[in-house]
Amino acid sequence: MVSADRLLAFVAMSVLVVLIPGPSVLFVIGRALAHGRRTAVATALGNVVGSYLLVVAVAVGVGSLVERSVTVYMAVKLAGAAYLVYLGVQAFRHRRELTAARIETQPKGPARGDVRTVLDGVLVGATNPKGVVFFAAVLPQFVDHSAGHVPLQMLLLGLVPITIGLVTDTLWGLTASAARSWFARSDRRLSVIGGAGGCTLIGLGVTVAVTGRAD
Repeated sequence: MVSADRLLAFVAMSVLVVLIPGPSVLFVIGRALAHGRRTAVATALGNVVGSYLLVVAVAVGVGSLVERSVTVYMAVKLAGAAYLVYLGVQAFRHRRELTAARIETQPKGPARGDVRTVLDGVLVGATNPKGVVFFAAVLPQFVDHSAGHVPLQMLLLGLVPITIGLVTDTLWGLTASAARSWFARSDRRLSVIGGAGGCTLIGLGVTVAVTGRAD
């Protein structure tokens, strides 16, 4: 249904947009620094699930409402910003609990649990202002209305940036967690990196809250 030229054009656009670090990327990095590789991967997975929920919303017509309504847009943006700040504060408060010994003897993964971590990522991905704007304003431009099945076309096209985002976010998280492994050789350094991850999330939340719409 989607022509090859439209698909290639959308792939190129998606690569450009995804490669520009936004809230999702910084969120994954912050979680990787604060909690390690397993949390980073789970967060990246949650992010893309949340982002695809935006695609579904656009496909059924909700996304255009969010984009057009200043009130709804601000509500979504501030909700995401508040949650980022909350997660950052939690990471900063518990930074001294991160020790090299605990990392080495923690086979079951982060204390929050994988499901909770994925859900954190889903919430941030679904309230990401960058994703709202991209999927609501850019995605529909690449749909061929004459071919019919418009919602299905959107759902299929939406898989493109989602797949690219999963790969790049995971790579960002693994890279950040590798740096964290070096800090883990010292409890003091690990505490510092855990605090840095928390501050990153807090700063990201504040940035999202004060950043206005492109229009």
